[in-house]
Amino acid sequence: MPGGPGALLGTAPEVTEDAEAYAATGGYRDTADPVKLLDLITDAGLLGRGGARFPAAVKLAAVRDGSGVPVVVANGEEGEPGSVKDRWLLRSRPHLVLDGLTLAAAITGAAHGYVYLSDPCAARRVRRALAEHPTPLPIKVIETDHTYVAGEETAVVRRINGGPALPTAKPPRPFERGVADRPTLVSNVETLARIALIAAHPHLRHRIARSTLLTLSTDRGAADPGESPLLAEVPYGTTLGTLAAELGAGDASGALMGGLFGGLVGPGWASLPLDHAALAGAGTALGCGAMRFLAPGSCPVAVAADAVDHLAGESARQCGVCVSGTTAIRDTLRDLTAGTAGPDAAERLERWSKTLPGRGACGLLDAAAGTAGSLLRAFPSLVRSHLDAPCPLCASCPPRGGRRLAVAVPHVTDTAPGTEPVPSLKDISRA
Repeated sequence: MPGGPGALLGTAPEVTEDAEAYAATGGYRDTADPVKLLDLITDAGLLGRGGARFPAAVKLAAVRDGSGVPVVVANGEEGEPGSVKDRWLLRSRPHLVLDGLTLAAAITGAAHGYVYLSDPCAARRVRRALAEHPTPLPIKVIETDHTYVAGEETAVVRRINGGPALPTAKPPRPFERGVADRPTLVSNVETLARIALIAAHPHLRHRIARSTLLTLSTDRGAADPGESPLLAEVPYGTTLGTLAAELGAGDASGALMGGLFGGLVGPGWASLPLDHAALAGAGTALGCGAMRFLAPGSCPVAVAADAVDHLAGESARQCGVCVSGTTAIRDTLRDLTAGTAGPDAAERLERWSKTLPGRGACGLLDAAAGTAGSLLRAFPSLVRSHLDAPCPLCASCPPRGGRRLAVAVPHVTDTAPGTEPVPSLKDISRA
């Protein structure tokens, strides 16, 4: 679908898209019937793009049918260090996101909306977009500090309600009682963007729903953070091998999937398709759509150690099991990279990977335990070799709190068109 009206990147602007340009593509139509639009979203099978992949129509209907006047929230807080798609959307296509938020409000009957983020550049551009094209829905921009847990839906609600951006126990969930104790839709900004695209191009709804934004990166030559990723829009079914080839990482030994939530995949990774059932069968997940391909000269044990090091440092420290669990996994993986792990290290990691998930208030502990378990599944012989002798590759790149996993947001200027090309933005859909 390169260049098609259903693409988020096919017509990607090199400058922030203004209201006039957005309206010219079919945006901001005030004729969309909320009931019919919800039917279209249901028929398209649109899944949320925040990581859980929950059916968008089911979530919208649950908020609509709740008790009280609903609230809608565009969640643009990307906690995953390797993901930039949401910040890019808010910086370059803020009107698309605002249109989707307004349409979600119409479907649910919401009276107020919020855009929740931590990126100052995105906040400026969203506020400018609101001034450019005032929406019928009162929308407020809420900024927060950037942390791994700040984008978790109960943390979003807690912050908007005036508290810290930290997760709370569930139930109730936001769709039951959220902002100001009202039914609240907390929706990822890409999900909202796709709702707006479905409203503008209903005949393309299946194609819109079955394409997704990915942040692709590699650790080849990435000793320092801030490398430029490949931000790509691809259809479900595309193989990981195709994605790696586009990035120039076709010789990778595996990948870190879903941000940090999907864990590591090893031999056979290249033939895996972007299909939720196939990925789940391989013990992994698409998550927020961030993938880091492992260069031949990197060690998966070091990558896992860096990932869990980051997660341990980002713990909200509200749940004792999370603090102790992430610390134990982090220390054991550090020992593996240093060649000082005890003979029962693999056994302990295996046990934690099975007993710790689901015991914290958010998914951080699950991600740490899942990363450890995936390392054992994908690279068992490699883990065993780390018990016998120090690994020179690991010694050359000790854990750095996950800073090596961070990538930069592809630049979109808000000055003159054509002054700064954006070569990293690609639509690599296959017709």
